[in-house]
Amino acid sequence: MLTPGAYVNEVHICGRRRRVAAVRDVSRRSVLGGATAVAATAVTGISTGISTGISTGTATAAASAQVGGAETRSLGGAETRGAQGQVPPIWREFTRAPYTHPHIPYVGRAGHRTGRRPSHRPGRVLRPESYGAAADGVTDSAPAINRALAAAGRAGGGTVQLRPGTYRIDDLIHIGHDDVVLRGAGSGRTKLYATRNLTELIGAYGSRYGGTKSSWSWAGGLIWLCPEARFRTLTDAIRAKAWPFEGWTGNKRDEWETLTTVEPARRGAWSVTVADTSRLRGGDLVLLRLADDADHTLLEHMAGGGPGPEAYYWDDKTKLTSYVPYEWPVRIASVKRNRVTFERPLPLDVRPEWDPRITTHVTALTGAGVEGLTLEAVATPQAQHLLDKGYNGVALQCAYDCWVDDVTVWNVDNGFGFVAASASTLRRTRVGGRGVHHPYFCREGSHDNLVEDFAIERRTVEAPTGTQLHGINVEGLSSYNVWSRGRMEMGTFDSHRGMPFANVRTDITVVNDGQHGGDASAGPLFGARFTHWNIRVTNERAGLMKIDGLAPWSATVGVNTVREFGQTDIPDFTGSLNSRLELYGTTHTVRPANLYEAQRALS
Repeated sequence: MLTPGAYVNEVHICGRRRRVAAVRDVSRRSVLGGATAVAATAVTGISTGISTGISTGTATAAASAQVGGAETRSLGGAETRGAQGQVPPIWREFTRAPYTHPHIPYVGRAGHRTGRRPSHRPGRVLRPESYGAAADGVTDSAPAINRALAAAGRAGGGTVQLRPGTYRIDDLIHIGHDDVVLRGAGSGRTKLYATRNLTELIGAYGSRYGGTKSSWSWAGGLIWLCPEARFRTLTDAIRAKAWPFEGWTGNKRDEWETLTTVEPARRGAWSVTVADTSRLRGGDLVLLRLADDADHTLLEHMAGGGPGPEAYYWDDKTKLTSYVPYEWPVRIASVKRNRVTFERPLPLDVRPEWDPRITTHVTALTGAGVEGLTLEAVATPQAQHLLDKGYNGVALQCAYDCWVDDVTVWNVDNGFGFVAASASTLRRTRVGGRGVHHPYFCREGSHDNLVEDFAIERRTVEAPTGTQLHGINVEGLSSYNVWSRGRMEMGTFDSHRGMPFANVRTDITVVNDGQHGGDASAGPLFGARFTHWNIRVTNERAGLMKIDGLAPWSATVGVNTVREFGQTDIPDFTGSLNSRLELYGTTHTVRPANLYEAQRALS
């Protein structure tokens, strides 16, 4: 019998159907205390149809209909040229080996509930007006909204429904319980007007790597989705001026327990053999944890292996090595004898020298969301680089299967952020106003997230001297994240060192005028299988767009002709990068036009 609130769904794995029951978050607390945390989550099949409307949400045909126009009927067919575009050879290769291709990662299951459009059964509906809020632009409504969100959490989930109008908030808004949604009447109708920043509300603290930099330059949000216990730990540490580790395994990275060890497996496998399944079952959310060895062969593997990564000097990259062990949160689809099948294929090889384990983790936030509102910060000049006060937008931290939909942030320091967050979706989001440091940031081991139908608008005022603009950021060994169908009127594809790998940017128009960041101790700009697919660079600046000369085992496909100017880089790895460049500068549109949608259309 299923736990109340859970339901069965079919998983399509390698053409076979499997049934998955209730989902469970295997945190250290739940294992030690014997409790089971159940979230109403389902796993969808690779062949599930999707809606691909841009901004308005209008449904269009499945990605398979895009390939090659009317003249190309098959994703892997022999036709390579249609009236509407060209199919590159690398796509035909990928369709023959989608989970193990050496250059293109399989991201067809990125996002909330393996890529399904965010939806929420309202459950209990609470009105913050019942707790003292008023959409009058004057009353501080933050305490009332937070009380309503906490009440929804105590009730086991629900929706806090905001009216049209403006709610002034003098504190941050925290969503810390599963299946709780903050919903406005639409981003053009409901506004949260934020008057204070995170430095005022919580405190200022330096980087965990030393110095006096503001960590609000890359963490935290005035709407902050983070599990209740984790949020308290973080904020208490900040107020005590202590280093709060931001990831999945606690402040000392030792707040985890081994559930089982894992036998060797290859990247792209859906199942692994384990030593003990007694504490594992279908629906569990667990961590696959891989430690590096003294020779840094795990980091070499993330970079694609071979002479270049083997010759690279890793030992002085202290910021990069602080991101290891690699921690991959994933739901178990099924357990049969000593075989465990996941809802996504393995992101890396599993080798004995990396001490592979399935472990517990800090309790995750699941099934939570923010919809239909604008967060506008009080108008202040953009801060000097790395001195952000924390007028930040929406942050997801230690979140899994969460989402943000139809949300605009305005006049913020940093827009939308994933911090040790995975399998979540940002959809129909927009960053605008006076200018921003990180419009989107993805860091601290964030994996399998989807950002689609997004926009970074041209700033409304000139940038003050000493400020910095990045763009769609990814760093800290974050992997298998997707940015799809975007409009960037400023910024860049900010690979912020920390060797992110196997990420995809696809179907994006960009005015490439930002700068990437990352200090030397963070290591390489790119790991293996980074893919840029159908990218339209309106000002023809090459930096971080055409990456065949920078990223090992990468694919640059369907980028218009660009040239080097502004910030330029040299490769981190010596020798051949084994990169691929196809349909560069072509006048034909690449088909499929959107790599993520085409992968979802594979059956």
